[in-house]
Amino acid sequence: MQIQSKKLVYLAMLACLAVAALAPVAAGGQGAKKTDEERKAAAQARLQKEVRHVLVMLPFYSVFDNLAYKVEDDKVTLIGQVANPTVKSDAGRAVKSIEGVATVDNQLEVLPLSPNDDRIRREEFRAIYSAPGMEKYAIQAVPPIHIIVKNGHVTLVGVVANKMDKDLANIRANSVSGVFSVVNELTVEK
Repeated sequence: MQIQSKKLVYLAMLACLAVAALAPVAAGGQGAKKTDEERKAAAQARLQKEVRHVLVMLPFYSVFDNLAYKVEDDKVTLIGQVANPTVKSDAGRAVKSIEGVATVDNQLEVLPLSPNDDRIRREEFRAIYSAPGMEKYAIQAVPPIHIIVKNGHVTLVGVVANKMDKDLANIRANSVSGVFSVVNELTVEK
């Protein structure tokens, strides 16, 4: 009888060890799924960072262009407006060359060529970036306030430090002669 109870204890211990040995395998299946999701999120974040980097590094990208994008898995959609047609094609090529990008949907709008719009762009730049307190934005490689001019209509896009800078940019943009309207889409940093 003692031998049989020792066998039962031994079998119970083996069963417990087997369950304990299999538990990490079962949990590993769920952990692997979570790891795949984390890997996918990290890949998306890396891709977004690289897309931003290649767009900012374009040689003819300027304060008169608005380059925005959406990343969905391995597809990048470029949206916004550019004053120079070369920027549109350069942006598409640069993004396509990023490892992990399968397709690029280049929806960048090339703004119409117009001597009057060019004059407004220059005057808007001077009016906004020469205002007292706004010089801090002008010293950056690509200033954060982008001035988009289309047929005499001005749109301000980008990021400023506070509401006062947003309002000042709007006031200065409205002071330029020959402008039909100003839309202020500047966002305030949080």
